Amino acid sequence: MYFPPCGGSGILSGCGFLFHNYIQWRYVMDHAEKARALFLEGYNCAQAVLCAFEDLTGLDRETSARLASSFGGGMGRMREVCGTVSGALLVLGQLYGYSDPSDPEAKKEHYHLVQEFARRFRETNGTIICRELLSGVRTKPGRDPEARTQEYYASRPCLRHVGEAAEIVDELLRERAGTESL
Repeated sequence: MYFPPCGGSGILSGCGFLFHNYIQWRYVMDHAEKARALFLEGYNCAQAVLCAFEDLTGLDRETSARLASSFGGGMGRMREVCGTVSGALLVLGQLYGYSDPSDPEAKKEHYHLVQEFARRFRETNGTIICRELLSGVRTKPGRDPEARTQEYYASRPCLRHVGEAAEIVDELLRERAGTESL
């Protein structure tokens, strides 16, 4: 569902009450479960996380998938920032990002949200860097994505990280909405 701007910056700024009530009334999908299912369908890690939140971001599947497509494999398989982190930050940016470059408070608030997401992900996994998360996993060298096989899924922590990223986003959304009852 799309929430039009209600003042301030970000789609949900000034709409806490509306968002809170929407969450309590409408929250029926487990975003982590949906993200894992999307990853198993073949969406990359960033796409799986962003697409899992389309019920809140107002973005359709194609738009979400295109926006996040560059971030899979740690940004185009360069193994930099984990794609699940990038996908989660795209969700947070869509919901709580700022758009007014002359609003330093909105920028600061959003950066603190990003930093809190990263802190929680690091707390669980030790890093937000793809190559470090894949340490010890045999990956094929090169620039091309690997085929999704049973061996691929069995040898990587990516499916777990997709779910963890979505869970952290949900935690942050509950906290921002002022409820733990999702």
